[in-house]
Amino acid sequence: MNGTLASFETDLQSVLGRTVVGMETVVRALLVAIVGRGHVLLQGPPGLGKTLLGKSLAHTLGGEFKRIQGTADLMPSDITGVHVFDTARGEFEFRPGPIFADVLLADEINRTGPKTQSALLEAMEERQVSVDRRTYALAAEFLVIATQNPRDFEGTYPLPESQLDRFMIRVDLQYPVRAQELQVLARYGQVEWAADPSQLPVLGRSQLAAARAEVDAVHVAPELQGYVLDLAAASRGNPHLTLGLSTRGALALLRAARIGAALRGAAFVAPDDVKDMAPLVMSHRLVLAPEAQLEGIDERLVVQRLLAQVPVPR
Repeated sequence: MNGTLASFETDLQSVLGRTVVGMETVVRALLVAIVGRGHVLLQGPPGLGKTLLGKSLAHTLGGEFKRIQGTADLMPSDITGVHVFDTARGEFEFRPGPIFADVLLADEINRTGPKTQSALLEAMEERQVSVDRRTYALAAEFLVIATQNPRDFEGTYPLPESQLDRFMIRVDLQYPVRAQELQVLARYGQVEWAADPSQLPVLGRSQLAAARAEVDAVHVAPELQGYVLDLAAASRGNPHLTLGLSTRGALALLRAARIGAALRGAAFVAPDDVKDMAPLVMSHRLVLAPEAQLEGIDERLVVQRLLAQVPVPR
């Protein structure tokens, strides 16, 4: 392997590290989503730099960034756009919403109602938007970075299973360690100083295309495909779950594992690649049974148990 993907990650970490601090794990997850043509769900408390990260990523990839703020009164048309009658021309004109971007940050997505959340379903899966029986194509590299507050926050609406399944990965953000927070205070503590992502260098699209070609060349043995399906089947029959891993989720896990193998310079996917990516890909797709929630069991613990129980192929 020529290490094109590893080089791409090094450049991405270096560029984004100029504006965000202590997010190396999140940047790697974003890399997996970008290369795998997926979307990312960031879960954690507000004020950790998610908006700055989205803006920086959009500029680094040479794309347009837009943001929507999740509120209870946000309507689907506020995201997709509306047709407005042009009196001068005597016809309706479509005015696109913020979803027409390369990188869309849906901030606090679980503060919007279910109807508004569903406005993203078609866009995330098919990269197109239907408004008033007309279909509009989105950017080829359309990427959604959605953030949500923990479930116990007031005024939140849990995302439906169909919505969660369209996110390739979920990353749980934690507060940075003290040394990292000191860097943030030192960098952004001045009243007249603010981050300017527009000053970041742009990484070439050819580098991303080469990284994807490298991932496509990674071999996946039939036994590894069977291992992924075994994990999916075990989740579907797990007594702690009412909903297991979908076929879309199994595909996402396999793609993520291929990216993980390419990142370590391997020519084939190993079981450890599947295990490394499983918490990112599987956790948000599993629905806990009420009994499991009462026992204090969460999705990540279930994933850990599944990985320990399902036999690993030789």
